[in-house]
Amino acid sequence: MNYPTEACLVEVGPRDGLQNEATALTVEQKSNLVNHLSEAGLKVIETGSFVSPRWVPQMADSTAVFDSISRRDGVRYSALTPNLRGLEDAIAANVSEVAVFVAVTESFSKKNLNASIAETFDRYQPVLDMAADKQLPVRGYLSCVLGCPYEGEVNPRVVSDLTLQLLEAGCYEVSLGDTIGTGTAGSMTRLLDVILGSGVSAHQLAVHCHDTYGQALANIVVALQHGVATIDSSVAGLGGCPYAVGATGNVATEDVVYLLDGLGIEHGVQPEALLKASQYICAELGRESQSRAGRALSLKG
Repeated sequence: MNYPTEACLVEVGPRDGLQNEATALTVEQKSNLVNHLSEAGLKVIETGSFVSPRWVPQMADSTAVFDSISRRDGVRYSALTPNLRGLEDAIAANVSEVAVFVAVTESFSKKNLNASIAETFDRYQPVLDMAADKQLPVRGYLSCVLGCPYEGEVNPRVVSDLTLQLLEAGCYEVSLGDTIGTGTAGSMTRLLDVILGSGVSAHQLAVHCHDTYGQALANIVVALQHGVATIDSSVAGLGGCPYAVGATGNVATEDVVYLLDGLGIEHGVQPEALLKASQYICAELGRESQSRAGRALSLKG
């Protein structure tokens, strides 16, 4: 089996992880986490989100977080920006790139974004246009690609069409989110076969797997086998999904690093420093790590 020689980890813990944690952290705690992660060698860190504080109060201080972090050369600090106001705030905060978010089912879109899929694209086009004018890269997120909490199974062709639509709208990459973690190696294979068969290149894709049913690493292996070498992960397995009852956090960064090491795939992350970041944030949140590799390595000492 041919695997990529290198993989890029997109660390989503400081945004996607923390926004779904019950404990609210200070600006200092958040910036310390980002700094720990950059020190560990992570090159892409989702640092915050410029959304209405009424909807996501945990991200209300993202501007202050971006102002407080110690930026490292070669590290991209990204933010989610759902509208022009958010994009303007992100530009003022000197973000490296921004992201937009689209659901693949109408039910999830209306619950999560209070808009239809078509309305979501209409809302994002001005964001994409302004970002292009500012030469700011835009990443696209698709949620529920392998299952929806309201509509069940999702047709891979629907996901493929929306992937193409995001790329044509100006996104440089689309992250395929198994938001409720119901995907399996089989469903991931079917999805990627359809998307890659539509003319999309593997380098234009990323995978964003939740581990609700313990299938995240298996799904990532399938993605790697298909040439997809960008993987979203969250330190200590932080997060969940408020719109998907019972969904656990993203796959833990420590577990993905352990997997990639076993496959001989370069990733640039230092496991010891990553474990330090994991232990820091778990102590601040007063919770145990959800990473099996992290817990095992901590016991190993």
